[in-house]
Amino acid sequence: METTNKLKDINEVLEFLFKEFPNCFKKKDGIKPLKVGIFKDVAERIEGSELVSKTQVRQALRKYTSNWRYLEAVTKNEFRVDLDGNDAEKVEQEHIEHAQKALEESRAKMAKRKKPQRSRQQDGDTKSYKKKPHGQSRSNDKGARVNKKPAPQQAKRSSGKVEPLPASEVKVNNKVKVKLGQALVNATITEVNKDEVHVELVTGMQVKTKADSLFIV
Repeated sequence: METTNKLKDINEVLEFLFKEFPNCFKKKDGIKPLKVGIFKDVAERIEGSELVSKTQVRQALRKYTSNWRYLEAVTKNEFRVDLDGNDAEKVEQEHIEHAQKALEESRAKMAKRKKPQRSRQQDGDTKSYKKKPHGQSRSNDKGARVNKKPAPQQAKRSSGKVEPLPASEVKVNNKVKVKLGQALVNATITEVNKDEVHVELVTGMQVKTKADSLFIV
């Protein structure tokens, strides 16, 4: 019976990349922005490997390039590196700004996750102080709650008119904008597989999306 030695855990795939390309991929110290199109280079080097697949490499790259240390490296280094650690193209200002924004959003989410825990602790500490003094009417509070008007919702800012990418333009190497949440990010199409489209963001991160999430640059 044929056995397989393929790695299954993404962290194991990352370890594979660290060992296979030590001048390019770093665990902590010495992290540098990856060359644009690094996925293709990796795929060519590992062609025929029994340990990892291209899909696993793409997932590992997604995790590697979304790490805080990597995003910080994009903002601090002048050049990207290839698989052998050689300088590749310069990091563009647009890429730096995108990395800074991704860092801010990531840190904001982390702070938001921690906030409910602090709020519950504060609620527990202040609950005993919410009782009204003996004989004081609650009518004023009720009136205040009734009269208090909800704050008007902020109008959504228009980011300008964007046009969907025509189906005829969903091709490998085409420059596009991809919708991530509420933001539009510049990217390059790296693979088209029926309804699924793989793109590489300006930070080097690999993302799988749908054709209807792509727009004209």
